[in-house]
Amino acid sequence: MTFRLYDTATREVRDFVPLEEGKAGLYVCGLTVQSEPHVGHVRSAVNFDVLQRWLRQLGYDVSFIRNVTDIDDKILTKAEAQGRPWYSHAAIMKRELDKAYAALNVAPPTYEPAATGHIPEMLELIEMLIAKGHAYAAGDGSGDVYFDVRSWPQYGELTHQRIDDMEAAEDADPRGKRDPRDFALWKGWKKESEPETASWPSPWGRGRPGWHIECSAMAGKYLGAAFDIHGGGVDLRFPHHENEQAQSRAAGHPFASYWMHNAWITTAGEKMSKSLGNTLSIPSVLERVRGIELRFYIVSAHYRSHVEFSFEALDEAAVGFRRIESFLERAGDVVAGELPEAFVAAMDDDLGTPAAVAVLFDVVRDGNRADDPTVQAGQVLAMLDVLGLDPADPAWGPGSSNDQQLVEAVDVLVRGLLDQRTQARADKDFAAADAIRDQIKAAGIAITDTPDGPTWALEAGTK
Repeated sequence: MTFRLYDTATREVRDFVPLEEGKAGLYVCGLTVQSEPHVGHVRSAVNFDVLQRWLRQLGYDVSFIRNVTDIDDKILTKAEAQGRPWYSHAAIMKRELDKAYAALNVAPPTYEPAATGHIPEMLELIEMLIAKGHAYAAGDGSGDVYFDVRSWPQYGELTHQRIDDMEAAEDADPRGKRDPRDFALWKGWKKESEPETASWPSPWGRGRPGWHIECSAMAGKYLGAAFDIHGGGVDLRFPHHENEQAQSRAAGHPFASYWMHNAWITTAGEKMSKSLGNTLSIPSVLERVRGIELRFYIVSAHYRSHVEFSFEALDEAAVGFRRIESFLERAGDVVAGELPEAFVAAMDDDLGTPAAVAVLFDVVRDGNRADDPTVQAGQVLAMLDVLGLDPADPAWGPGSSNDQQLVEAVDVLVRGLLDQRTQARADKDFAAADAIRDQIKAAGIAITDTPDGPTWALEAGTK
């Protein structure tokens, strides 16, 4: 079966035919690093991580670009409120984002460009659009530059809208616009309210880039004028992706062949967002479940399906994943085997992860019934690897939140045994006390008796 994807632009599932045989170019809009990442944010990262893993499984040489927007109105506002430079705030939030990605085993992209590192490419693209008659500098002295939406007849083709039905673009002062829907390519520096460090020299005066021009410039630099897949959250279809496509094609670049959009994670029926106050930060959620369990919860839903978040559903997913882990533990040491045909068919059908997870559980069930589950365990490992859920992956190893939960769980169990040992010694039942000590030692745990009571630690070399 050929790998097929739902293309937002054509509204149909299409065979994936890359521009260059054996290679796949993928650009995904990353986050604006304004605040701590939440579950809704990382869903997109996990979904497109599964995509790039599957493309590699199919044998493609993948160039995966995921950008970071590190200059933005919200970044400036939040930095000012916290009394720190905007670039410091952006750097701190970027580190939090990296931690969240690592906690969910989101593989690094081929390259992760930052907007502020690509101002020359943006200026070059803006000048090209002006030369072609698709952009203009505002005549009010603001230094703003706008894309002229009516100069591009295909504007609205990605989201299937008519210009006259669209709302005005609210990304800059409308007084300098020819049409309220024209969007900002360059924003003139506002001396009264913005730090000079948040501006760069340009032919139109100091300023900073508009949001949309950033991705067009970065995608073009690293993937070329034409590439295979552009992805992002469904909320980016308009205006962000519509504007990206319009300005890129108006400049003469074919741009993306396929558009993919993941759906929201909602709470109480509303998109999870900072503005609604219904966010669930990654560190907070990982106090309840392990990162691998949160990833399993996200992967179990189809990327185009809206998910109503609840801790009950998250806990159920965690219990389900632990059943898979228990099966692998009983099976012992095995190596990854062949992927089941049903799993491959599910993944080839627009990344059908719900059906793929169903196959995973079917194989676990068959393995639990088998006298020798080696084959089934090998298949389970192969499927988990594709989904980024292999428990043996070093990403889930030492230093992760998963290990901290494990240490806490072991501490409860060991301290219970130590309390029994202390009571046995108080009762002068030294045989029982020694038996408990030997039981703990056999588990690779060393006991140290101190004036404040016994303590424990893993013996050197114990994994």
